[in-house]
Amino acid sequence: MQNEGTALADATSNAVTRATQEVPVDAAETNRSRSAETSGPDTAADAAQHDSSGKPGHPEPAGDSTPPATPPTSSDTTPPNSSGPDTTATDPFALTTAVAIAAAVRDGAVTAGQIVDAALERIDDGDARVGAFTTIRTEQARAESRALADRADLDILPLAGVPVAVKNNIDVAGEITAAGSVAGLATPARSDHPVVRRLRDAGAIVVGLTEMPEGGLWGVSDTPDRISRSPWNVRHSAGGSSGGSGAAVGAGLTPVAHGNDGLGSVRIPAACCGVVGIKPGRGVVPAQVGVDSWGGMTENGALATTVADAALVLSVLADRPALADLEPPTPLRIALAAGSPSPLIRVDRHWTAAAQAAARLAGEAGHTVVPAALPYQGATTALALRWLANAAREAGAVANPELLQRRTRVHVGLGRAVLRAGLIRPGQVDRIEARLQDFFDRHDVVITPTLAAPAPAARSWHARGWLANVVASVRYSPFTPLWNLVGWPAMSVPMGLHPRTGTPVAAQLAGPPGSESTLLCLAAQLEAAQPWQRTA
Repeated sequence: MQNEGTALADATSNAVTRATQEVPVDAAETNRSRSAETSGPDTAADAAQHDSSGKPGHPEPAGDSTPPATPPTSSDTTPPNSSGPDTTATDPFALTTAVAIAAAVRDGAVTAGQIVDAALERIDDGDARVGAFTTIRTEQARAESRALADRADLDILPLAGVPVAVKNNIDVAGEITAAGSVAGLATPARSDHPVVRRLRDAGAIVVGLTEMPEGGLWGVSDTPDRISRSPWNVRHSAGGSSGGSGAAVGAGLTPVAHGNDGLGSVRIPAACCGVVGIKPGRGVVPAQVGVDSWGGMTENGALATTVADAALVLSVLADRPALADLEPPTPLRIALAAGSPSPLIRVDRHWTAAAQAAARLAGEAGHTVVPAALPYQGATTALALRWLANAAREAGAVANPELLQRRTRVHVGLGRAVLRAGLIRPGQVDRIEARLQDFFDRHDVVITPTLAAPAPAARSWHARGWLANVVASVRYSPFTPLWNLVGWPAMSVPMGLHPRTGTPVAAQLAGPPGSESTLLCLAAQLEAAQPWQRTA
C-alpha cells in the first residue's frame, strides 16, 4: 500500500506539472448543443466574425499594446437623463441592484411582480447569448412574487422582491438538483436547502437555476445542453464551477446570484464575468453541499455587481445583518502577493497589474501595503489529492455512476486510488495553516490576482479528455484554492478589462478566519476609488 501511495502521489504531482504545459486541442467539438450554438461562437472561424463582446462585425483588439478601456460607471440613484422627472425609483427596468430593488419594494414604489417580470424579460432576451440558466422558474417566480405582497413583514425584508439565481447543486423545493449531470436521480427536491430558505425568508424570489460543470469539478461550465460564456466576450468561458451564476449577474439578467466555492468556484466566475464574488470562511454560512461539502472545503457564497449587494446577500446567508454594514476599516496591514503560486505557472502581466492596482488604491486609502510571498509550500499536492478524493466520495452517492462523463469517470477513478492509498492526511493542512497563521500575524489582508490568465475558450469541455480539462482549470486559476484548503474567507473584486481579450481582470482579497467584514469594507473602498462597469 505504501508503494501504491508513493507512486500515486508522484503521478498526481506529474499530472499537475503536465497541466502547466501545452496540450493539443481537439480539432472538432462533439455534442455541441442547440443552446450553445445560439449563444455565441464555438470555433475560431466563428470567433473571427465577432468582437470582444460577441457581437458581429468588429474585430477583436489586437495585441497587448491596445490601451485598456475605461469603463463607465452606473448607479441606481442617478437620473437616466438631465431633463424630466427621475423615474428610477418606479421603473423596474431601472432598478438593477439588490439594495435599490429591495428599498423600492419595501416602500411600495414598485411591486415584486413588476421586478420579477422585468428580470424574466431580461433572461428571455439575454440568456441564449451567455448560457446562464438550466431552469427558468417563470410561473413559480410570478406566484412567489404575488405571495410576497401579502407578507406582513414586507416592509422590513432585506431582500424584498429581489430576483436571485441559484446554482443547481443545492435543493430548491420542486426542482431537480442536477449538479450539472444526468447521473443523479431526476426527482424534484422536497424542501429548500437552508441557504435557499434564508433567501426566501428575506424576501428574495428564485427566478432560475444556473449552469455548472458536472459535479462542480471543473473551472469551466458546460454540459451537453449549454455552454456558459463570459458576457464580456462570449468566446471565453464564464468560469466555473458557478459559471452560470457569474454569467447571469455579469450579463445583468439578475442582480445577484448564489454560488458555492470548493476550489474557487465563486471567485473564478466572478473574475471571468466582471462581478464581485465572496466565499466566506468555514462555518459562517450553512454549507451542506453534496456528501460532505468536499471535506469542508466548499462554502456557499454570493455573486453581485456591487460590493454592497454582495455584503447584503452574505448577511442574509450568514444570518448576520451586521455584514451588510460597510464602514471604512481602520488602517490595515496589507500584503501584496502577486507572484505565482508555482514556478511552473506563468501569470499574465495584466492580471498581475490588477493586483498591483488594488494594492495602490488601498495604499491611497490610508492602508499600509508591503510586498510579500504567501507560503504556498505543500499546498499544490494537498489540493490535487483532495480534488481527486472528494470527487470519488461524491461519486459514491450518485445513483447512476455509469452515466458520468468520461472526464469525471477518470477523475473519480484516480480519487478512489488516492483514498485506497490513504494519501489524505490532516497533517498536510495543519502545516499549511500554521504557516498562514504566522503570515497573518504580520498582515491583516493579502491581495493577489484572482486568476493567472483570461478564461479558457467557451467550448464543449465535457466532451474532451481528462488531462485537457485539468489543463483548462489549473493553468488559469492557481490563486483561489489555497483558501478552500484552510477554510478562510476570500473574495474577488473587478479591476478593469484585459486589453487583448476584452474580458475582466480582478484582484483577490483574502484574510484569516472572521475577516469577512474587513474584506467587504476594503472592497467597498476599492470600488469607491475605481468604480467599474457593473454589467457587460
